[in-house]
Amino acid sequence: MRNWKLKIVDFQFLIAARDNAGAFDLRMKIKDKAAVITGASRGVGKATALALAQGGCSVLINYSRSRKEAEQTAGEVRALGVNAALFAGDVSEDRVCREMMDAAAQAFGRLDILINNAGTTRFISHGNFDEVHGDDWDRIFGVNVKGPFQCVRAARKYLEASGEGVVINVSSVAGIIGAGSSIPYCASKAALINMTISLARALGPKIRVNSVAPGFIAGHWTQEGLGGDYETVKKKAEERSALGRVCQPEDVAAAILSLITGSELITGQTMVCDGGFLVGPRG
Repeated sequence: MRNWKLKIVDFQFLIAARDNAGAFDLRMKIKDKAAVITGASRGVGKATALALAQGGCSVLINYSRSRKEAEQTAGEVRALGVNAALFAGDVSEDRVCREMMDAAAQAFGRLDILINNAGTTRFISHGNFDEVHGDDWDRIFGVNVKGPFQCVRAARKYLEASGEGVVINVSSVAGIIGAGSSIPYCASKAALINMTISLARALGPKIRVNSVAPGFIAGHWTQEGLGGDYETVKKKAEERSALGRVCQPEDVAAAILSLITGSELITGQTMVCDGGFLVGPRG
């Protein structure tokens, strides 16, 4: 009986030790590694860059137009004691993707993590078919689908050399339920979710590929797109969600980090991070 009690105490001690060291263990999984984050000047990209930097991971911050904000993000990353690099360019251009991955490998001496976060849309009522132009399809799919593929293709040799390569695609619940800023946007995010599965199959076993599908994200992007309707749409999303909340950029960054630092047997999956929006309102 005495030995049985001792085993219980030992087990509880191990649990406590694991809990206390949990954050340290997660940091050890990304410490001294290097990541590329597309669209990282603000929002989810910036929050993810800071989360990785806190764990000791160097970050290349890609941006298309927001240079001032990208420089600020880089400064905050460096303040956390890791290296940061900036790379301006549109991921819909293959040349940009190739040069960006080469720049990351040159700056950091390695590349372990790729986060395809850059995205674009145009807010168009789903019933207004005539407002959807060919340029909308080309631009949205160019950034949201072709861009991630081109980034993965360009990063592949570096991620394979890492031995622990990870790709995270930032998709959206719009790609699951077909409701969002526009029909082309919803279709592009559905394509990205599907492509995540194809890439996971093609790149295994050396590289894991997963996606995170956020719901409504509070912040500049949705504010700019929705304009005066922002608060109304946000409130409706909160009311529709089981947790009564919408995403903050930091919530999505935490989900991304969990797929990077968690189980090494997860690949080809999409994690929904939406406050329970798809689950529905509280009963």
